[in-house]
Amino acid sequence: MPAPHPDPRLLRAFLAVAEDLHFTRAAARLHVAQQALSRDVRRLERELRAELFVRTTRQVTLTADGERLVPHARRVLGALDDLVSAFGPARPLLVDLNSPGLATGRRVLHRARERAPELELMARYESGLAGAAVEIVAGRLDASFGRYAGLAPALRGQLDHQLVRWEPMAVLLRESHPLAALERVPLAALAGERVYAGAGNPRTPEWTDLARQLFEGRGIEIAPPVPLAVGEEEFQRLMAKDPWPILAVVGFPAMPGTVLRPLVDPVPLSPVSLVWRKGLVHPALDVLRQAAVELGFAESWLDRPVKGWISAIDMGMTSVYKYDITHMGGGPALDSSA
Repeated sequence: MPAPHPDPRLLRAFLAVAEDLHFTRAAARLHVAQQALSRDVRRLERELRAELFVRTTRQVTLTADGERLVPHARRVLGALDDLVSAFGPARPLLVDLNSPGLATGRRVLHRARERAPELELMARYESGLAGAAVEIVAGRLDASFGRYAGLAPALRGQLDHQLVRWEPMAVLLRESHPLAALERVPLAALAGERVYAGAGNPRTPEWTDLARQLFEGRGIEIAPPVPLAVGEEEFQRLMAKDPWPILAVVGFPAMPGTVLRPLVDPVPLSPVSLVWRKGLVHPALDVLRQAAVELGFAESWLDRPVKGWISAIDMGMTSVYKYDITHMGGGPALDSSA
């Protein structure tokens, strides 16, 4: 059976290490974590069925196969660079941020723009990953952010993802709500409440599914569907008609007459992934992924509280997330029984 065609990213990782003969320096040059670089080199070795480096505690040296690969890798990457140059500047990368006020995707996008001002990354707002994923597969969007495990398997099969953040969840309350006086709201305090979690919204079923798992066995009901609101103003108008608390994340934008309170005991975590179409090659996507790694380390986005909660489905997909948790850093052991 012939070996698969190597991903250009793997060849770039190999060539950086081959030139520096040092994983840490090569990772810094590529603006990626050392663990990610090591993983890419090991993957290339598996795909080529060859050992490319001899690694000891003191030095890294090329094997005979590694020496043989160097000129081939340079020619392949040079040809790819020539191909991109022949077609002029790259087209804009269309990045869906779900909603203008959500912080995680917006901050990753802003960091990517700072890193590569010569590239065009354009924001779009599809209001939910499920809705955006359909657009990504159709080629009308390039990337989005959200709960990858909540997508239908048929969609996941056409997408790649990188875990960016375990985002703590929160509840948005009317200022007059009895729980609004608390600085943090225990989940148990929501027992008997109806909480809005996007039920019936075809663009956000992954969020409603996460809420259903969080509320199960806690006496919390999901509020019934409301008409689909497009845009922040319409959403606020509809939510003003009912007194329901709104399930949100800690970075949810403020709404008039409301307060945002983090949920605790346990702290529920929403997995936010950067999601893109399988096979997509675009220089701005590489920058976007690197920006997510940088912010993940700087903000401890993948640190998890010991008394945290992650849904069973997301825990079951830990193997899918393993690469990103490894190369972007993880937190203390998760107590999933809380």
